[in-house]
Formats: sequence, structure tokens, C-alpha cells
Amino acid sequence: MNAKTVVRAFAPGSVGNIGPGLDIMGLALTGPGDTVEARVGTAPGVTVADPGHPDLPVDRTLNTAALAAAAVAKLAGKPEASIEIRISKGLPLSGGQGGSAASAVAGAVAANALLGAGLSHLGLLEAALAAEMVVAGTHLDNILPSLLGGIVLVRDEASRDFIRLRVPDQLRVVLAHPAQQLKTKEARSVLPATVSRADALYQAAQVAAMTAAFVSGELGLLRRAVDDRIAEPARAVLLPGFREAKAAALGAGALGCSISGSGPTSFAFADSDPQAARIAQAMADAYRNNGVACTTRVERISVEGARVLHGTEAGR
Repeated sequence: MNAKTVVRAFAPGSVGNIGPGLDIMGLALTGPGDTVEARVGTAPGVTVADPGHPDLPVDRTLNTAALAAAAVAKLAGKPEASIEIRISKGLPLSGGQGGSAASAVAGAVAANALLGAGLSHLGLLEAALAAEMVVAGTHLDNILPSLLGGIVLVRDEASRDFIRLRVPDQLRVVLAHPAQQLKTKEARSVLPATVSRADALYQAAQVAAMTAAFVSGELGLLRRAVDDRIAEPARAVLLPGFREAKAAALGAGALGCSISGSGPTSFAFADSDPQAARIAQAMADAYRNNGVACTTRVERISVEGARVLHGTEAGR
């Protein structure tokens, strides 16, 4: 492949919210992600040659990877640049693993490399956000970790002020993905319009405690800190089997458990591979005992974010 005419970029999946960190805290995951191939096209603008899944749109005004690529072209001063994209979905649709964000980020990174635009991380963020807004609204807790890797705390969304937190080496993330779909729009529609002062203060304290746990490496603190009183209670009713799976995870020694992003995937923290395996089995059993098929996997937090693929990686 001619590197000047074809580029492939990968963006990892992510866990948004991380429990009480609604819209302001997220982490990148090792393992599956989304890949976007961008090549010089034959028609002006962005064309979607393969959306990656039959349920995803080929309409460039609705596809997050295409929207992000178009935003990059505009920022680069080449709004009519011909770009053809093909998407390989490694992440489930409406699965709560940051799939739309990953496609947007990979689309932005691929287009940036193809056009030689040289956009900074902030420029790529704006391009991906312009795409994500169409399908999931304006929040950065999936886009930022998918773009940059690691654990990210959004201090102020409006000014794009964020903090990258320390990633404890021993931390494992168990993902339990039930055979369900939950669109972000539906999951956000059940969130309360207002919360009590007590809940607001409690939520802020838990986010601060999670931050302290990551920075200090005192992971036992996560047992008390991963406790969401705003989104989880509202969304749990949409997710059959989640409450039982959470109880099973905590019973198996999890360092906290909650809904990943908008769901339906749930996540649990562990501090070793054997513990993570026990938690994964306990969660899978709990879902299945409630008549819900479920797949699980154990990942680490990826310190590497989105990247252009080279060599053998690019040929896969």
C-alpha cells in the first residue's frame, strides 16, 4: 500500500463514567477497538465504502468516522478533499464500550495522517467531538481516553481542560457484556433532571476518592469510591441482570463495579489476574442465572491511545 494514499488508524475501546464520574471520567482499554482505513477517493468529500456493520449508516452525515474525517479536512483547510473510508468494528454497537467514540477518533486520526494535516491532539479532539455530538451528545469521557489512552478526568468540558491520571500497573478491568443493546440516547433520557444536595456532595466525594486511589495506587479505596447514586440507579432498571451481576462481582472480591458508560456492559475492578478471572466467572454466572446470555473478558488500562497502524499491523 502507498502510505501517501492509504492510512489505517486504530482507536481503543473505553469505559465512560467509571461509576460516579458521570461524563467526566473515563479510561482506555487494551483489547478490541475500532479501525478506520482512509484512502484518497474519487469524489469530493468523504465517502463511506464500508460502515463496518449492516446497522451502521453509510450516509456521511450520520456516520461518526465520516463526520470526524470531514471535520479534520475542514480544520486542515481542505473541506473538499476526497476521502474514502472503511471501518472495521471491533467494539459492539450500543454496547457501552465507547464504540461510537472509537470510530470517531480513528476516523479523525486516519484522515489527519492521510491529508498530512498535522493536527494537534486538541484539533483531533474537536474533530472527533463534532462527530460524537451527532450520535451521543457533547461529553468527553469516552473520546479523550480513546484518543490519548490511560485514565482521564475532565475538569471542565467547555474549555477542554482535562487531567491525565496515573495508571496503576496491577489494576485489571473485567467487562461483562450481556446480550443486550442500549442506545446512549435512551440511557440518557432516564437520568434525573435534578439531584439533591446530599447526592451531589456524595458524588463529588466519590470522584475525588477514585482520583486519590488511581494517583496513590491504594486500590482498596476503590471499593468505597465506585459508588454512583445518580446514573446507575436510573439505568439499572433498563438492564436485566445487572444488579445481580454487580452483587456477584463484589462478592467475588471486586474493587468496585458499575455500568460501563450508558451500558449494557458492566465493569468491575480487580488487582490481579486470578481475582479478575473469578469476578468474570461470577458475573457471567449471575447474568445467565437471570436468563441473560453474557460474554466476559479481562483487560488492562491501555496507556496507548489512538494510533496510525504501520507495517504488519496496517496489513491486517
